[in-house]
Amino acid sequence: MLRNWILALLFVLFGSPAYADAPPLRDATRGELLYSTHCITCHSAKVHWRDKKLVTDWTSLRAEVRRWQEVSGLGWGDDDITEVARHLNALYYHYPKPD
Repeated sequence: MLRNWILALLFVLFGSPAYADAPPLRDATRGELLYSTHCITCHSAKVHWRDKKLVTDWTSLRAEVRRWQEVSGLGWGDDDITEVARHLNALYYHYPKPD
């Protein structure tokens, strides 16, 4: 009985040994957090892969993020727009970015 109690206590204090080999969780980027908070409600992955997409390069990607944040009244600054565009570019588009 005491042995089971000690094992239960160790489990609570240190977690499951199955998680010991699991990779650490990564931190979400600011762009990912902004997108998942404000955009994902209306946008699924399909919107980024449609045939008649308006985004054709890095510049048009930033322009579309800017346009939709204005339509939504989000009031994002240039840094927020760039971060969301970076997130979408890394996830879907893979356009070269100007440095």
